[in-house]
Amino acid sequence: MEQENLTTTVTEFVLLGLTQSPELQRFLFIVFSIVYLTTWLGNFTIITTVITDHQLHTPMYFLLANLAFIDISDSTVSVPKMLSGLLSQRKTISFNECVLQMFLFHFIAGAMVFLLVVMAADRYMAIHKPLRYLTIMSRGVCMGLVASTWLGGLAHSAIQIGMVLQLPFCGPNVLDNFYCDVPQVVKLACTDTRLFELLMVSHNGVIVIIIFILLLISYTIILVKIRTHLTEGKRKALSTCATQIIVVCIIFIPCIFIYAQPFQKFPMEKMVSVLYTVIPPMLNPIIYTLRNAEMKKAIRRLMSRMLFSGRKIKT
Repeated sequence: MEQENLTTTVTEFVLLGLTQSPELQRFLFIVFSIVYLTTWLGNFTIITTVITDHQLHTPMYFLLANLAFIDISDSTVSVPKMLSGLLSQRKTISFNECVLQMFLFHFIAGAMVFLLVVMAADRYMAIHKPLRYLTIMSRGVCMGLVASTWLGGLAHSAIQIGMVLQLPFCGPNVLDNFYCDVPQVVKLACTDTRLFELLMVSHNGVIVIIIFILLLISYTIILVKIRTHLTEGKRKALSTCATQIIVVCIIFIPCIFIYAQPFQKFPMEKMVSVLYTVIPPMLNPIIYTLRNAEMKKAIRRLMSRMLFSGRKIKT
């Protein structure tokens, strides 16, 4: 009975946010508002272009559109709360809202990690099995793979949050961050969390490192294969793989810093959190668009159709 009372004591958490300086808060609000709007605009453009342009109805662009949807979802989980906190004096989040934010964050982040694995497998098939590529990566297979990424993210998040909810929270409620995440919340538990931290590091950190290494190995194999048999078609594949390697590094390296060690505060923790949660969803569409001639042409076609439709309506 005493344990039950302990777990229901804390009803809200106080978020310290990025800074306590009012001038810096206003500046950061403007900066991250621009970042958030750019994230929505860039990723929504990719989704719309892939849906409306029949030349992009291929497995690679189907997966890219799903990554764009994940990027929008990922940024929406944490950025609006951060922006509202930059404008308010007291930054609080209820216990239930905090748990929900952690669940959605790890659900979407888990889906993103598994989707990047699927995208690497897609490039492998395109390079090593070019004649059978469209047969292997059929529409049904692609939809099944995307569904499995979301199921994997759901399982990952459910395990994480299920373990967090077993901890008692009976007093300290100040989170030194701009959003709720497992490492910060666990530090506030009224019990010895060393075993829990070990389980979290093995569940998060080890898995992330293994997947990161496997992705780098797989892309290295693909790049070696491309360079030994370089044709005009494979030049495009080389550019696509290089783009995906950049995206993988941007996402995984900050993630390893946060989750692949015991939950101890380290210098620049908030900056790494920003790099992990806010910046990648904005950079992904920029990277894919700038390095992909086919996508740029498709976006221009979309813009032309929209301008033509607008003129037609006026006349």
